[in-house]
Amino acid sequence: MSKALDGQVAIITGGARGQGRADAVALASLGARIVLCDVPAALTSVQYELGTAEDLDLTVTLVKEAGGEAIAVPADVRDPAAVARVTDAALAEFRRIDILVANAGIVSTGRLWELSDEAWQEMIGTNLTGVFNAMRAVVPHMRERRYGRIVAISSLGGRTGLPGISHYAAAKWGVIGLAKSLALEVAAEGITVNVVAPTTVRTPMVVNDQTIERDANGEPLSDEILGKRFAAHHPIPRPWIYPEDVAREVAHLVTEPGNITGTVIEIGLGQSARMH
Repeated sequence: MSKALDGQVAIITGGARGQGRADAVALASLGARIVLCDVPAALTSVQYELGTAEDLDLTVTLVKEAGGEAIAVPADVRDPAAVARVTDAALAEFRRIDILVANAGIVSTGRLWELSDEAWQEMIGTNLTGVFNAMRAVVPHMRERRYGRIVAISSLGGRTGLPGISHYAAAKWGVIGLAKSLALEVAAEGITVNVVAPTTVRTPMVVNDQTIERDANGEPLSDEILGKRFAAHHPIPRPWIYPEDVAREVAHLVTEPGNITGTVIEIGLGQSARMH
């Protein structure tokens, strides 16, 4: 029985775990062959542990268990040459690139006047320049074939201000502008470019030993208390969404027939109703 993405090839950045892993498994289950990349080393400004080589290997295993094919290429999306190696590997292994999910992202904290040059550069480099590097690497091939589906992962933080993580908000706002501009540039060439903007996603980037709130005794808040705090921000009273919720929207955008481009799909648990 044929599947919606049979024969297609998807590059997914930030594929070691979290949303990238969920995207990989979801697209593989639809028949896509997957090319994964993730950063091979820690970043100075990031307090939590990033995905590891072992995490990346596990994603490959999970894709294969879902009936798909996958290869992994360690790469820092801030480095254009590293991103080019990912696309070269995709073409060498599978001969084509149909889909890009520009998912790689980090978070760090600090009020604007407290942010170091390094924190700013690592944030913009990963969350915005990394998206640009990935788009620029795949678009020539897609234009040549007159087909492509690009999905960039932004955030509801790309729709509003976020005190304490202004550099993150700036990058995620930038992703939306970048994607909308590219969507117009390639709209007549069979390529769509869209954005998924989720609210808080329950991933290791959000809930980890370094970033989790603690009580007066320094103990991590329980899931019940933490969940209530997150849920208080959402009209739909749930604390967060899950990587699979994001992957469902990614799958929709890469399988639809080309009628949607330049669009932001917000997964906001009702917060979108408060935004312009």
